[in-house]
Amino acid sequence: MEDLDLDVLIIGAGPIGIACALECKKRNLNYVVLEKGALTNSLFTYPLNMTFFSTSEKLEIDNIPFISNNPKPTRNEALEYYRRVSTSNTLNINLYETVIEVNKTPTGFKIKSDKSLYNAKKIIIATGFYDIPNLLNIEGEDLPKVFHYYKEAHPFTLQDIAVVGASNSSVDAALEIYRKGGNVTMIVRGDAIGERVKYWVKPDILNRIEEGSIKAYFNSEIKEIKPSEIIIKTPKGEKTIANDYVIALTGYRPNFKFLENAGIEFSTDRKSIPNYNPETMESNVKGLYLAGVICGGKETHKWFIENSRIHAKMITNHITQTI
Repeated sequence: MEDLDLDVLIIGAGPIGIACALECKKRNLNYVVLEKGALTNSLFTYPLNMTFFSTSEKLEIDNIPFISNNPKPTRNEALEYYRRVSTSNTLNINLYETVIEVNKTPTGFKIKSDKSLYNAKKIIIATGFYDIPNLLNIEGEDLPKVFHYYKEAHPFTLQDIAVVGASNSSVDAALEIYRKGGNVTMIVRGDAIGERVKYWVKPDILNRIEEGSIKAYFNSEIKEIKPSEIIIKTPKGEKTIANDYVIALTGYRPNFKFLENAGIEFSTDRKSIPNYNPETMESNVKGLYLAGVICGGKETHKWFIENSRIHAKMITNHITQTI
């Protein structure tokens, strides 16, 4: 297998990875994007009926207009937008190709994927955080009735469903399943619905809880998952309730192991923020750049498409000065 020589190798074909590819193309850099899944794989994995918090213009990259039929764009509209941006600009993107190793060399990097070998002068990692769920680490979590991703409500009609969490994803799932005929119970570790829940959704979930349409246990957590029930630890003691499925939407985290193996260092606090120069986005590994939400470490709410789009220009400006 012959090595392929590149100026830049981009890992991740989400919106920010696509933005980096556009900037590389404008600067006539020899680049390729490697993506282990589908184009914008994280967006593809989102619930079918998801609506973004951001307006469409804040999701645009490279000033390419994103026209939406709604005040807030939907998942399907975003998939169509980023798909059109990628295809109309004939970006060099290899899908379903997983990066296995990144090794520093005297002249840059040697990258091994499951399909090929590459030599690159620079690397941009824009892999996001949606691939590894935060586990509950309790007995029964490995049962097939437990999901850490939610797609749509139909399979949960006429079923007893436990939704774990109080974030946007948890609230959206609870409301949609309830409206499709599921019996929904929310298990919330804190004492209230999350502060960052979308402002047009929050009154809905609070009203449904208040009227009893959706049961909610606050300051509570699941102790054990059984085939037909769950045991909950509540302020009033343990409670056992009937259960068909558990949807544990407790957040996700970047692939820290992959970053560590590439030589990235992290903050020593619980946030695990990777080490990078905020003016150039270059990490502590010379020639290796970080882009997008991955820059927030465990603070996955810190970076979004709308405030990390600028990373692409920052990185490629620095690359053209140093390559």
